[in-house]
Amino acid sequence: MKNYWIGTLIGIISGALIMGIVLYRSSPGMMLKEKECRYGFEETAIELESSVRNHGWTIPAIHDLQASLKKFGHDVRNVKVFEVCNPDIAVKVLEGNNERIVSTMMPCRIAIYEKEDGKVYTSYMNFSLLAGAMGGAVDEAMTTAMEELKEILEAITGE
Repeated sequence: MKNYWIGTLIGIISGALIMGIVLYRSSPGMMLKEKECRYGFEETAIELESSVRNHGWTIPAIHDLQASLKKFGHDVRNVKVFEVCNPDIAVKVLEGNNERIVSTMMPCRIAIYEKEDGKVYTSYMNFSLLAGAMGGAVDEAMTTAMEELKEILEAITGE
C-alpha cells in the first residue's frame, strides 16, 4: 500500500512539473502574436495607418525605434511601434475604479519590423488572453478591441 501512495505522489508531482514546463514554454507564443506582412516596410506603415483610421481608431504616437537607437550609436533594422486607441472602447475600462489597473496596457501597441530575411512582420499583445481572467468590463472591452485589431491587421497581413 505504501508503494501505491509513493507511486501516486510521484505521478502527480511529475505531471504538475511537465504541465508547468509546457505552460512556461508556450506562454510567449500565446501572449505575443507575430504575423508576416505582405508589403515592404514603408508601405506596411502607410497601410497600417490607413487601416487604423478607417476602423475609427486613432494613433496617439508612432515610435521609430530605429531612429531613436541611431541617436545612441546603435544600428538596427527598421522597427516602428504604433500606439493605437479606440476611445469608445478605452472609456469602458477607464471609467471604473477597479478596471483602471489595465491602463498600463493602454493604448494598444502594434509593432512592425524587418527581420534578417528581409521580410516585414507585425506583432501585438494578445491582451484578450489576460482580459478573460479579469472578467467584467475589462474582458468585454479588451475582447472587442482584440477583434477590431485583428480586422485592422488584415490590411497588412492578408489574414
